Amino acid sequence: MVKIRLRRTGKTKQPSYRIVVADSRSPRDGKFIETIGYYLPTRQPKVLEIKADRARYWLGVGAQPTEVVVKLLKRVNVLDEQGKVIAEA
Repeated sequence: MVKIRLRRTGKTKQPSYRIVVADSRSPRDGKFIETIGYYLPTRQPKVLEIKADRARYWLGVGAQPTEVVVKLLKRVNVLDEQGKVIAEA
């Protein structure tokens, strides 16, 4: 199964995350298929950048986002409140 999840990068106590598409069997920071964005929670304000078209593509072909990624995708208007993909405007 393909998942959209966070891949931790950065230094100790200074996390940054890449939003990646990966096989669910691979380790958290292991092999991945594609990077579709990044999230910097330690910056003020928090920085979130997602390639919406690629996220919609992967969701369309059946990739399952993790709970945290669902919240991030809702924040950038890729998913609606029910978790359905919003068509491009």
